[in-house]
Amino acid sequence: MSEFAPSPSAFVRKELVPERAAPVGTTGLAGFLRTRLFNSPTNILITIVCALLLWVLLVPALQFLLVDAVWSGTDRKACLAENAGHAVGACWPFIQAKLSQFVYGFYPDAERWRVNLTFILAAVLLLPLLIPRLPGKGLNAGLFFLAFPAVAFFLLHGGGLDGFAVSWISALLSGFADSIGEGGSKLAAAGGSTGVIGPLLHLLGQLIALVGTVLSWILWPLTWLRQQIQAAGRPVWADLALTTVIVSLLMFILGGGVRSGGRALVTSLSTFAGIALVILAMGLDRGGLPIVDTRLWGGLLVTLVVSVTGIVTSMPVGIALALGRRSAIPLIRIFSIAFIEFWRGVPLITVLFFATYMLPLFVPTGFTIDGLMRALIGIALFAGAYQAEVVRGGLQAIPRGQGEAANALGLSWWKTTALIVMPQALRHVIPGLVNSFIALFKDTSLVSIVALFDLLGQLRAAFSDPVWSTPSTAFTGFAFTGLIYFVFCFGMSRYSLFVENRLNAHRRN
Repeated sequence: MSEFAPSPSAFVRKELVPERAAPVGTTGLAGFLRTRLFNSPTNILITIVCALLLWVLLVPALQFLLVDAVWSGTDRKACLAENAGHAVGACWPFIQAKLSQFVYGFYPDAERWRVNLTFILAAVLLLPLLIPRLPGKGLNAGLFFLAFPAVAFFLLHGGGLDGFAVSWISALLSGFADSIGEGGSKLAAAGGSTGVIGPLLHLLGQLIALVGTVLSWILWPLTWLRQQIQAAGRPVWADLALTTVIVSLLMFILGGGVRSGGRALVTSLSTFAGIALVILAMGLDRGGLPIVDTRLWGGLLVTLVVSVTGIVTSMPVGIALALGRRSAIPLIRIFSIAFIEFWRGVPLITVLFFATYMLPLFVPTGFTIDGLMRALIGIALFAGAYQAEVVRGGLQAIPRGQGEAANALGLSWWKTTALIVMPQALRHVIPGLVNSFIALFKDTSLVSIVALFDLLGQLRAAFSDPVWSTPSTAFTGFAFTGLIYFVFCFGMSRYSLFVENRLNAHRRN
């Protein structure tokens, strides 16, 4: 052995290694406090400051809502300090007395079962759609987004049908042609024959009136067909049968004809059979349910109708505008840019006023739009412009190679967009979309400006009742509605987080 080689005994330890400290616990309440709240001087300071803020804000709120609250009573006297014997907090008897008004507004008591049935149908169709593992998503989505709005309209508004698609389209086109002719005649009459501009306006009016007359001649067969349908003993069923034949034939031809169009034909016939069953069940061919004017709607009903309709209809509008803004066709791109910038450049209040008081001037003669429907159209267009920019951000995040690879495989632009580009783009912008949805849900309170009583509007109307006029009534009402808004907005936020985590599961390490 070399003299420089170490002795084997030099590596033998003669005493035990000192015991190490136990590892710091990272689970349970103590572990959470140690690792998340008190793991550094900065976090300790932030934790203390937040605890003080919670003590200053949360404790008085809980004392007002729960500890000092009055829970029973029949009028304002129960919520007065001299009768309660202590400082009065929330006046919950006021909420109990006005709860039906907060939910239904001035909807007739005898017809409120229709609102309840609408809420139940919405929950039954929406909940399976939100659970990813349940099957039948295509049928469920079709029922919720297409069938349910029509059923909900006739449930909530009432009334029946005096025709179907052919009659409606014919009436709309004929009214449009008549409006053009009437507008041209008025313009020609206003032009006159003096000056320079007068004869030009007169000539322009005559040309516009001529266009309206030509359109009326072209649409004469459709008008004659509508008259024959209305002359039938049961116009709803005659129109439905004609519409079924036309649509089913088109679906059969577009689906591939004899070779592969059978499935499309069966789907079309099944759909119209379902529509016929709904018409029979609701008695729409016999006048339907009693009509309840939308001016009697209010409370949570209006809030949900406006918000859900705005959210659902703004998505396709936003997607179409986002694709149009990226289009290679200049006309489509310019129109999309102008539309988006216009609607984003005006406040929602202006949009509601425009939709309520100016929109009727742009519809055909004899065609009226309900006040609530005008607000829904304005909100859908307004929200669609914002959604377009959110979706466009997701489209820009998709590498160009995705589309190029799809083109190399021979996919059309429509298939590339629907199957490859758009699903990835929407997954990227889920937080932005839900943020817009939450903002729209809260902005529904602005409809009270155009005489629509949503939840907050109904609350303000309830404050005028002298029976419940107390110092704490207003604070109680706003706290109650604030909790309702928080529940809906927090639910949308948590579900979007669940969807985002599920769709991004493949990216986890």
